[in-house]
Amino acid sequence: MSDTDRSLLDTLRALEVELHHPGVRCSAERLSQLLHPDFHEVGRSGRQYDRDTIIRWLADDHEPPKIVPDEFRIAPLAPDAALLTYRSAHRQEDGSLAHHTLRSSLWLKTAEGWQMRYHQGTAAAQAW
Repeated sequence: MSDTDRSLLDTLRALEVELHHPGVRCSAERLSQLLHPDFHEVGRSGRQYDRDTIIRWLADDHEPPKIVPDEFRIAPLAPDAALLTYRSAHRQEDGSLAHHTLRSSLWLKTAEGWQMRYHQGTAAAQAW
C-alpha cells in the first residue's frame, strides 16, 4: 500500500470510527458535517434510510452499542472519492461479539472535508 493510500485509510477509518463514538452520535452538528447532504444508507436489516432519519436516530440514541470494527480496507476511486470497507460486531455485556456485519462506505472529499455519501451494512454469513 502506498503512503498516500495509507494516509487516506487512516483518515477515513478515523472518521468512520468517530461515527461509532457516543459523543459524536449525540451531536447532530457533527453528524451533519460527516454525512453528505445526499447521504443514503442501506442498513444491516435491509431497510433504507436518508440523512435526516439517520441524524435524528443517532442524535437520539443515548446508549449506542459498543462497536468493534476491524479489517479496514481502502479503495481510492478518484482523488476525491474512496470506498472504505470493514467488518464490525457489537460487544455484548458478557464480552462476546454479536451482529457481525460487513460494511462499506463511500466517502467524498467536499469543500466541507471528507463526507460519507453512502453506507451499507450486510449481515455476515459467519462470525469471525
